Amino acid sequence: MGRYKNTKVIKSTSGKLYRSTKFYTPIPESSTDVWVITQHGDRLDLLANQYYQDPSMWWYIARANNLKFNNLEAGTTIRIPAMTVFNNE
Repeated sequence: MGRYKNTKVIKSTSGKLYRSTKFYTPIPESSTDVWVITQHGDRLDLLANQYYQDPSMWWYIARANNLKFNNLEAGTTIRIPAMTVFNNE
């Protein structure tokens, strides 16, 4: 999974392996970002699939817009970052 690629693995005292917490830097706005006014039925995973061809990148759009839920209310304006650290486009 892309967002866990550079996350440290920590071994607990019981011997179990865990991933450390990952903190991401803010996603800067760009003149090439796409702004979308959501419609009924839009979800972050569907938008991620449409713009990045990868529905698992829903969290990147959520992070750029400070959203915590996958479902979107119709009429909400959200930003789709044109470039991610994972697709380098």
